[in-house]
Amino acid sequence: MNSPKLPEKTALERERSEILQQIEDWLDVPMLVLSFLWVALFVLELTYSLNPLLEGLSITIWIVFIIEFGVKLLLAPHKVAYLKAQWLTAISLLLPALRTLRIVRVLRVLQTTRAMRGLQLLRVLTRTNRSMRSLAANFSRRGFGYVVLLTVIVTFAGAAGMYTFEQATPNASGLDHYGTALWWTAMLMTTMGADYSPQTAEGRILFFLLALYAFAMFGYVTATLATFFVGQDADNEEAELVGAKSIDALRAEIIALRSEIQNLRQSDRSP
Repeated sequence: MNSPKLPEKTALERERSEILQQIEDWLDVPMLVLSFLWVALFVLELTYSLNPLLEGLSITIWIVFIIEFGVKLLLAPHKVAYLKAQWLTAISLLLPALRTLRIVRVLRVLQTTRAMRGLQLLRVLTRTNRSMRSLAANFSRRGFGYVVLLTVIVTFAGAAGMYTFEQATPNASGLDHYGTALWWTAMLMTTMGADYSPQTAEGRILFFLLALYAFAMFGYVTATLATFFVGQDADNEEAELVGAKSIDALRAEIIALRSEIQNLRQSDRSP
């Protein structure tokens, strides 16, 4: 009895998937711009605080993201699977709402320094992830430009997080200004490091994640540069590596020799 409904359900899910894909294609670029702006406002909030105008702009972008997420969740054929794939995005949209709960007496525990630093760490990770996902959606091929933009986002957001966690520590002379934290994070991105060790647990966690990212990106950049120089040598016939032109010429010569051998065999058989 349920068999006629199965094709209808499958067709409906396919139609929803197509509509969802169209909406994602339309919103990719606007959401990318808003994601960059949201991260920039977040960095300003952590380092210098926001004036009422910028605070209102941040809240407006947050509302736009909530609407976008709600529409996509409504259209998703498999909502549980969609939530599992977008759980970090959902957390990034939920965390700003928790800031309004500070007036609730039951949640006064959130006012402790450790709890607030933990909440800030989640905000750094989730907002950065939101921008990373938007960036990935707009780059069909994860090339060098994608890596550069991604590294810029991670560097600025990571520096803001390190400054927030470490500025109030007793040994905060190393990261007592955002500019110093940005320089320290940039040195970490080059795997060179700097003369400062995080003092807080949140700072150490963020430092570990930034170090993992830097290690992965350094390997990618090294491989990209190696590929570039190998490609340059391939076009140079005098290089130590065998050039691509030389290989093509050798292949053409082999084909010509095969043709001559076949012609000679045919001429020997013809008499």
